Amino acid sequence: MSHRRSWRKSSRSGPEHDSACVEVSLSTACADALVRDSKATRGEVLVFSGHAWRAFVESVA
Repeated sequence: MSHRRSWRKSSRSGPEHDSACVEVSLSTACADALVRDSKATRGEVLVFSGHAWRAFVESVA
């Protein structure tokens, strides 16, 4: 079964067209977080557990 995911660009990404940017997609239940390069949207995706993602966000906030 295929699910469409919503992606959003990091608020810390620069305005330049060629700047390093990431996008994140969170599951509705926050069971996982997917992260990808916004310039290579068909490339590799990193998968983090909800717990690991929350710990990361809290550490950089």
